[in-house]
Amino acid sequence: MKKIIKKICLFIGKIIRLIDKIIITPIMKLFLKVSELFSNNNKGLEKLFANKQSLIVISLLLAFLTFYMVDKNSSALIDNSAEILYSQPVNAIYNEEAYVVEGLPESVDVVLIGRKSDIYLAKQYPSQEISVDLRELSAGTHQVSLKYRQAISSVEYKIDPSKVTVNIYDKVSSTREVTAEVLHRNNLDNKLDISEISLSKTEVTIKGSAKKLEEVAYVKALVDVDNLVDPTIGESVINNNKLVAYNNAGEIVDVEILPETVDATLTITSTSKVVPIKVVPVGDIALGYAIESTTTSVSNITIYGDEESLKTIEYVPVKIDITNLSDYKEFNVNLEKPTGVRDMSEKTVTVKVNVGKEEQKEFENITIQTVNLAEGLKVTALSKDYSAITVIVKGSKELLDALDASTITATVDLSEYTTPGEYEVDVKVTGEDLKLSYTSKINKIKVEIYK
Repeated sequence: MKKIIKKICLFIGKIIRLIDKIIITPIMKLFLKVSELFSNNNKGLEKLFANKQSLIVISLLLAFLTFYMVDKNSSALIDNSAEILYSQPVNAIYNEEAYVVEGLPESVDVVLIGRKSDIYLAKQYPSQEISVDLRELSAGTHQVSLKYRQAISSVEYKIDPSKVTVNIYDKVSSTREVTAEVLHRNNLDNKLDISEISLSKTEVTIKGSAKKLEEVAYVKALVDVDNLVDPTIGESVINNNKLVAYNNAGEIVDVEILPETVDATLTITSTSKVVPIKVVPVGDIALGYAIESTTTSVSNITIYGDEESLKTIEYVPVKIDITNLSDYKEFNVNLEKPTGVRDMSEKTVTVKVNVGKEEQKEFENITIQTVNLAEGLKVTALSKDYSAITVIVKGSKELLDALDASTITATVDLSEYTTPGEYEVDVKVTGEDLKLSYTSKINKIKVEIYK
């Protein structure tokens, strides 16, 4: 401990000697020279300067004065700084019931300049505000200045931008019909559907400049399904749905809407339908082979969707690739949802395929049907041979023996023939059993189209 105290004393002694050498001694020499100049005229001053203790006191006072002045100036240089306050909101003061203001920025940047301590206090002060007073201005175009309410008077400030050009319009109003826009519908249980939405208001008032109101094409109530708590079949209410105005391009138009929100009542249903699974072979089976039978792990599934979509769905296709298949095989298939279907009771199915030797059988007098004939026109075959055809069907013996000729369809598509005349058209043959292949003995027939 004594060693530490000794070292501290030595350190303090060095500092004192250094001050004596750099400050006190030079100042004493200066006073001695000054005293010599005044020695003949002023005995009292000479006596004062001749006193060593007086010189020491005066020297110390001058040293402290010099130190204070240097410290003040250096602190001013060191502490003086600038800081930017980004995105400060702008508060416009005007009659909001009578006017609409455009061109005023929502926020600006403010540069504060001053001592660090003053800037710190200015930032903490609660009364900071960027404002512009438009109460004395009428409708038209004006250049206005933005003002910053200073919290600390010693801090300078600069606003970017400090002046802006604003357009002031008379506020007008109009009414618009409101429709619902459902958000996050996909987050609803796939087995549920929103069949109907009723809003607490079907018309609202929009306010703004005449130019802005002309842009408004429609107003939507944004009904967010995520706001439903435990949605179930029946009626559910979502309150305070935001209203938004849009133009014809679907872009938001900034106008005032009264009221700002509406309530929505949702009618939730669950529409389903049971349909069979239908195996659809894809590709060419090995030469000389045919599918004898297919069995699936499930024969029917329940599909969920809106009522209109489900009406058109008769089955769910299950595609299997039979390219070069010549023996028994099992397929595990992920089911694809038909268009309009949101969910299915089964997601995968196993298909077992038995393969046998290919045979063929002819089915005669399959009547040709015409499709897509233009309105106002009629068609007839140019010979009896073209009114009915023979179809060659290939497949396993079991399937051929069980095949009903009424399930075979022959058609000619006349969508490209819109004027009267004689034409040679292609014949297309299909059948309900997709495990078989169908071919017409003649590929084209001649027909006459007339009015």
